[in-house]
This record gives sequence, C-alpha cells and structure tokens, in this order.
Amino acid sequence: MSYVIGIDLGTGSVKGLVVDQKGTVLTEAAEKYSLYHPQKGYSEQDPADWLKGTKRVLQRLIEALPQLKTELTAISFSGQMHSLVLLDHTDQPLRKAILWNDVRTTKQCAEIANTLGERLISKTKNLALEGFTLPKLLWVKQQEPEIWAKAAHFLLPKDYLAFWLTGNKQMERSDAAGTLLLNVMEQQWDLEIAAEFGIKAELLPKLVSSIDSVGTVKASLCKELGIEGTVAVFAGGADNACAALGAGIVDQERGLCSIGTSGVFLAYEKAEQNYQGKLHFFNHVIPDRFYSMGVTLAAGQSLTWFKETFAKKKSFDTLVATAAESRIGANGLLFAPYIMGERTPYVDSRIRGSFIGLDASQKLADFTRAVLEGITFSLKDAQVLMEEIADKQFKEIVSVGGGAKSALWLQIQADIFNSKIVTLQTEQGPGLGAAMLAAVGAGWFTSLEECAKVFVTYEKEIIPDPAAVKQYQQIYQLYRQVYPQTKTLCHQLNEISLES
Repeated sequence: MSYVIGIDLGTGSVKGLVVDQKGTVLTEAAEKYSLYHPQKGYSEQDPADWLKGTKRVLQRLIEALPQLKTELTAISFSGQMHSLVLLDHTDQPLRKAILWNDVRTTKQCAEIANTLGERLISKTKNLALEGFTLPKLLWVKQQEPEIWAKAAHFLLPKDYLAFWLTGNKQMERSDAAGTLLLNVMEQQWDLEIAAEFGIKAELLPKLVSSIDSVGTVKASLCKELGIEGTVAVFAGGADNACAALGAGIVDQERGLCSIGTSGVFLAYEKAEQNYQGKLHFFNHVIPDRFYSMGVTLAAGQSLTWFKETFAKKKSFDTLVATAAESRIGANGLLFAPYIMGERTPYVDSRIRGSFIGLDASQKLADFTRAVLEGITFSLKDAQVLMEEIADKQFKEIVSVGGGAKSALWLQIQADIFNSKIVTLQTEQGPGLGAAMLAAVGAGWFTSLEECAKVFVTYEKEIIPDPAAVKQYQQIYQLYRQVYPQTKTLCHQLNEISLES
C-alpha cells in the first residue's frame, strides 16, 4: 500500500492528513502555534513555529501509522496566502512573517494603486489590498531599511515549508497570484511591476506549478523521522485553491460556499474574466485554469459575535435551531454582516454592520435568522457579480464550513442562491486538496479532475423551494440597498470614534 500526506499550513495551526489510493483519510494530526500582535493592526508569526509544528505533525502521523516509514510516497501542501517570509543570503528568516490579516500597509496599497493605475488590474487581476504581499514588501523596504538591505529572497509560508523539507526554493503559481507581482494570465513574474517599486528580480523565486516536483525530503529529516527510502515533495497550492479542489470545484457548473470566520463564494474559471477587481481572480492549482472569489469578512464571525453578545449560554447548534421559529425574512428584520468592514462587493474598511427593521415584536429567533440570512445575502453578492459579468449559471453549489452543519441554514442557502446545494461526505478542506496534489504528482492519477472523481464524495442534496426563492429575491433587493443607505453614516461614526 502507498500513502500520501497533505499538509495544510494555516493561520492558527498546521494540520496533516494521510490518504491512501482510494482517497480514504486514514489518520490526522494538528499542532497549534502562536500569533504575535506587536502593535494594533499588526499580525505576525515566527516561521520557526511552522517548522516545529510540521515536524511534530509528521511524527504523530508516523506514530499513528508506522507503515508510513516505508510506504509514504509523497507530500504536498496547502498554505495561508500572501504572508511574507523574507530570507537573507544564508536562507534564514530576517524577521517574523507578516501575515495576510495584517493591516499596517494601507499607505503602501495607495502607493501601488496610484503608481500602476489601470495596469494593476490588467496585469494582476486584483486590487491592492492590505492582505497582499507586495504592500508588505514595500512596508519593510520603507520602514525597516536595515532588514531590507539584507534581503535575498522572499517566499510564502507553504513554499518556505517546502524549502525546509527539500532544500529547494521556489514559489507555486496559485500562491504567487496573491502577491500582486504575478502577471496572472501570462503566469510569470511581472518584472515591470517589480522594477516600479525597486524590487530586484533576484528577490523573486523560481515559479512552478502545483503538481511539479520540487525535490525529495532531505535525508537528514528522513532519518530523524524514521523514514526509509525517498519521499517525493510536490509544490502544493494556495489554501483557497486547495479547498476548492478538495470540494471538487473542477468545472464551471459547480460553485463553492465556504462559511468559516470569513466567508468565501468561489467559482472555477476556464479562461480570463474581467471582474475589474470586484472579485479576486487567481490561478487555480489545476494547470492553466483559474478561480474567482468573493469574500465576506465576517461570515461565521458575525454569528459568533451575536452568540457571545446576546446568547452566551446557548450552544451554536441550539441558537441556530431557534431560527426555525422565525420565518423567511426574519419577521421584517435585515442584518448586514459588516462588523469588520467588507471586501466583496464593497472594498470598505469603514462600513459597519446593521440590523434594519427592528420592532418590539421580534424575538431572539428573528435576530438569529436575520444573521443567517444576512451572511448568506452577503455571499450572494459575489454570486450575482459572477452571473452578471461572466454569465455564470451554477447547477449546484458545494457548501462547507459552519454553514453546512445546519439543515435550516443549508435550506436558506439553497433558497437565497436559488441553486441545489450539496455537502461533502467527509469535509477535509485544504488538506485534502494538498493530498490530491501529492497523489497526482506521484502518478496515481493522470489529472486532478480524475483524482477528484475518486477522492471527493458528496452526501446531502438540498433543493430550493420555489416559493421561498421568490420571497428571498424580493428581500435581497432590499438588502442590496443597506450599504449605499448606511455608508455615509457609518463612515461619520467611524471618524467620531477615532477622534474620541
């Protein structure tokens, strides 16, 4: 028997899972690590913590499945996007990694947008946002010149992990697409953009595809882990691309709705689309394919905030179940989930959330249902952009994360999206996508699409109710008015709060 390992290097932990040739997940392990916030808006991690965590995960997987010592074929990765790992000439990190959720780079984003103008969207397909890597590079260059002077290379987190395992440095394209330095359609570094901001070409690593071999696990590490023989290592992919692959998003008729702390509505793209920065547009892990993605900054976070503020003693399951006591439209109550600002379709860090339509008859059930509906309306904004700009029509949408754990919320999704919703039999997220990249890289399958037919299995199907769809279409049109009607007020409140 042969096995592959998928490693998901996330923000809160690193996870590993072992998969056999039938796509069965045999064992899993995870290790948490620290986040550092030296100042307000800063978010960093120590790359050494990733390595320690990954080594411990591999050790635990081997302890649980000793045959990995002789039968482990390949490893690949999924990784948090955008986070900057800056290396010196001896390949040592020069500072802690600046993470995707670090927001110190507003000034640098404005500089990028003003300098590049229309070239930014035409080349990178994305707006300059604080999460991306180029603004972080500029911040280090401007604010930490002594560190910048020593910089020899930069990598993204999972690419740094691959370097640690193999001794080879490279960056994979689905992750590089989130740097604002990649020409997404040409799939090459844009040296013109790099030159505009004084970034030397030598700083940019070699580009590879997700299923490209990047070496084998170093002999010294194999000895430490008790592994005999050689283990192939494949490049891996960005976490959202791997999550899409692990959910079977390998054609244009299936979308993905992922509700975690943030929310994602994602679609497979066969060719270039002109979303003008209203949606993210990145290279997929599938060769020569792409994906578009809308983001709700506070999806599950809105429900967590609501529970902790108004129903602390209730479990999530109990709270969500109470929404069944309400009705479509939450008894006249609308919720806009902008409690952390918003990304899609409004790139607005100062907008704030709202309950609209409050009256004395409404109960906890109505508020809960309004939160569930508001989160789903926010994700529908991305679906509508895809339909209006790219003429997309989804035959089904795969629901994962917290939104897939409630039968009621799944029905709300089906009715608001007006699409069949399906759930996964076993939801493994980006880690399964990473394992699939290892399986295809190792030659178990001829393509990722072929692998998906074996590794991805669906469970439930939820069909939209035509009467509910009609009601929600009317309510959604009201929801779309909340942002333009509250924008100025929220901005003014934000300014007052900053002054006080």
